[in-house]
Amino acid sequence: MTTKCWTSASANDVAQLAEPLHFNLSGRTAPNRFLKSAMTERLASWDPWNIEERGVPLEALFNLYRTWAGGSIGTILTGNIMIALDQLEEPGNAVIPYGAPFDGPRFAAFSQMASEGKRHGSLMVGQVSHPGNACTKDIAQKVISPSRIWKKFGPPSAEIADAASAATGLQPATQEDIDEAIRGFAHAAEYLERAGFDGVQLHGAHIYLLSQFLSPDTNHRADAYGGSVANRARIVLETVQAVQRRTSAAFILGIKLNSADFQSPGWRTDDVRRLFVLLDAAGLDFVELAGGVFEEEEEQHVDCGVPTTRRDSAVQGQRFFQDFAALAGQAFQRARVYATGGFRTGAGMAGALGAVDGVGLGRPLCHEPFLCRDILAGRVPAAACSLIEDDEFVLSLAAAGAQVRRMGEGGTPVDFRSEESKARFLEDARVWAEEGVADTDRVRYGWVQMSEPVET
Repeated sequence: MTTKCWTSASANDVAQLAEPLHFNLSGRTAPNRFLKSAMTERLASWDPWNIEERGVPLEALFNLYRTWAGGSIGTILTGNIMIALDQLEEPGNAVIPYGAPFDGPRFAAFSQMASEGKRHGSLMVGQVSHPGNACTKDIAQKVISPSRIWKKFGPPSAEIADAASAATGLQPATQEDIDEAIRGFAHAAEYLERAGFDGVQLHGAHIYLLSQFLSPDTNHRADAYGGSVANRARIVLETVQAVQRRTSAAFILGIKLNSADFQSPGWRTDDVRRLFVLLDAAGLDFVELAGGVFEEEEEQHVDCGVPTTRRDSAVQGQRFFQDFAALAGQAFQRARVYATGGFRTGAGMAGALGAVDGVGLGRPLCHEPFLCRDILAGRVPAAACSLIEDDEFVLSLAAAGAQVRRMGEGGTPVDFRSEESKARFLEDARVWAEEGVADTDRVRYGWVQMSEPVET
């Protein structure tokens, strides 16, 4: 079958992507400019009743990172590693609870996970997360947020806020809650360093807890953690300091930010610049910027016969993301800047290096785990097309997650250039959703399990 992939009108030299990237604070060096962005795997242990049995990395995670390790990815980011057994994005998240000992089955599993990701020279960085009010509500024993505001969309009145808080258990974080979260992040960082990881990334995006504190939309506090940019960033800066106290100087420390979280009237350009300066001064090795499309829209599915078109709102989001990344490139003097979003062609990735230091890939590496290696070797110019379009975000995310599960189970990714494969996946997803509704005990978990035969 003829390979169908994205094409680009630009002719940037992809050899730039093979250049090492030195991190100024830790002194570590990534072998190239590629970053595997975090994708939630949901492949750790899960028990709906015995909380202590949750979050231990399983064989599927070892298989998955062994696969990605062979893909010439300079820095490999894990998916969510949560810091509390009840504060999950979804069942199946890996978890390092506060106080977890530096030995035993959980520690051994994280150590093996690190070894698998590093076996061919990649840096292995764990993404540590607290979901705040984005947690799975029927699992969390307590739901916290900076204020009584549900994610980005606050209730329109105090009465509705009270009702929403009562119905969901949402509570503004106390000082004790904040201190507990900071301790949890710091313990997880030390734990991962001892387990063999090269660094951690603080999850400050996607309206998770740190993002909720940063945003004026979700943080209406009147104490030291609300109000000014410096106050809203206080929990992040204190977390950075706590991690630095418990890890070595050679341990990489980064943060993830999402441009979409900053697209509101509450954020002014000067405020964003001020935040970037504060983060840079704190001593981060890198910042990953996600949430948009960096690559220009000259790329098309020409070989598939499907032109890439975007709504006006998407085009505006692309421009905002590019401006956001450009501002970061100017403001961050010590931290390296990665951009993650919409990269599909090697030429487009190489072209971005004029504005940022590295490029992040998420969904493409779920479908093609060796894409970076193949681009650097000149075997392919870009990612393969898929009949599951990027603009179908929920569906494309589910398809990428299903590929993650499949690789964890020892299979190879399904080729979604086939109408038959797409139709089979849509049916698998429908059945999976119906079974999920029927599973009131939450025994079943993880991404869609595909029925596509495994190639031998």
